[in-house]
Amino acid sequence: MNDSGPYPGAMLSVAARQGRPRKGFLEEPPGRWPVPPPRVRRDQGTFAGYAVSLGLGAVVTVLGKAMFERGNITNIGLLYLIPVMLAATRYGMRTAVITSLACSLAYNFFFIPPLHTLTIQDPQNFITVLVLLGVAIVGSRLASRVRDQALLAQASAAQSSSLAGFARQLTGISAVDELSHLLCCEVSYLLECNTILVMADREQLTVRAAAPIAVRLEMLDEAAARWALDHDRPAGHGSDTLSAAEWLFYPVGSAGKTLAVFGLARSDARAAIRADQLPLLLSLLDQAGLALERIALEVEMSALDHVRERDRLRHALLSSVSHDLRTPLTTILGTLGAMHPTSAEQESQLAATRAAAERLHRFVANLLDMVRIEAGALDQKIEPVDLAEAVASAVHDLAPILHDRRVDTAIAHDLPFVLVDPQLFHHCLINLVENAAKYGGSDGAVIVRALREPTGLMLCVEDEGPGIPEEQQGRIFETFTRLEGSDRKGGTGLGLAIVKGFAEAMGLQVTATNRDDGQGASFRILFRSSQLRESPGE
Repeated sequence: MNDSGPYPGAMLSVAARQGRPRKGFLEEPPGRWPVPPPRVRRDQGTFAGYAVSLGLGAVVTVLGKAMFERGNITNIGLLYLIPVMLAATRYGMRTAVITSLACSLAYNFFFIPPLHTLTIQDPQNFITVLVLLGVAIVGSRLASRVRDQALLAQASAAQSSSLAGFARQLTGISAVDELSHLLCCEVSYLLECNTILVMADREQLTVRAAAPIAVRLEMLDEAAARWALDHDRPAGHGSDTLSAAEWLFYPVGSAGKTLAVFGLARSDARAAIRADQLPLLLSLLDQAGLALERIALEVEMSALDHVRERDRLRHALLSSVSHDLRTPLTTILGTLGAMHPTSAEQESQLAATRAAAERLHRFVANLLDMVRIEAGALDQKIEPVDLAEAVASAVHDLAPILHDRRVDTAIAHDLPFVLVDPQLFHHCLINLVENAAKYGGSDGAVIVRALREPTGLMLCVEDEGPGIPEEQQGRIFETFTRLEGSDRKGGTGLGLAIVKGFAEAMGLQVTATNRDDGQGASFRILFRSSQLRESPGE
């Protein structure tokens, strides 16, 4: 894998194994991040806890001894609840039980006759010792539960605070690299482990951030990261997939789409994350996934704004150019039509000038039509139209361009009329026939035929040129599209876009494909049954 991305030290190479510290792994977390949530301490006795609890029991014994010498006080045993409750609330159940046993023995030894022995003669005193022990155990158990709940609440509050702080920092981030660095550093400190964020760049995996920067991935770790990215499930150390890897990877994404994978590892080869830390990690990754999706949407919206601005400028330019050229072109065509040549040479020059002017006029008309399509300002007047007459009219108007080009029409006279706008449909036919003549070869024929279909009627305009590449057939109707490597690489790319715009405005379906015999392109307009009307003569 190439060492791309903003962190040059985060290369993918072989790491050390066998439980020894690996090069580049984080030994001390950075000190600029929030303090990690406290861990809930379980019922584990410590030397300090035993010393404090038993010392307090000794103090109670001395105090009780002083009081006992002043008179026989039977409630001295209640004083021993003080060290027991302290042990339960601060040091856990085990310390409390041991402290309660020690206090019961001290009470028996110093205050129950016969004194300075562990013998109990009076049954009432025996019951007192048992009750003291029972109350100590039950009280310590309840106090331990309260303490655990308090610690859990404290841990939950700390985690909520960490999540809120992380979410607050995400709101001000608008770059993927910045978000990646924040996520790695935050999780690295909160969970006290090494972290890395990997994203897919085309077919390769790219390290976008790591804490520390110089962490390394080996081939097996890279395979685990790829699997987690492809299957949207955890993979790596401690998981069900590729557990021999040193890193544990979790998918990061939103709305069912995986955008990256986040890896965790420890320098001592222990489990990357404990079970009680998993909810915090998943919450952080969920927030990071939403932030990544937000950044991606912002990039798309920015690109869309650029496209809209480009289309707006193009629309303004087309409208301005087409309107400014229309009037002088009309004057030129009128003047050329009124001129009479005095010689054969002048007649040839005048014909060439008139042809060029008419071509420019058609180009400006196409610009105006494109502006009307994009502005949605097409006025339609749907009425029955005879296909044979419409095709003949289009061929007649194109006579100066077609010259001696053969146009074969195969349209039966008994076909039904089509319900279209005559003017818009005329523009469609002119552009299709002109396109077939332009790209159908120097001596190829233009073929116009109509076929009955189970769902309606199909009008085909075909040529005898090289045809259209199959992968480009869907793009040929786009505005200003010229296809390299095909016979459509010249021209302005407006004619077919106008055909599609006018046809769809009338509710027709237009497609482009190659002829069945492979000898040219075929443009087809489909009229549905609801767009047909039988001719009046039938």
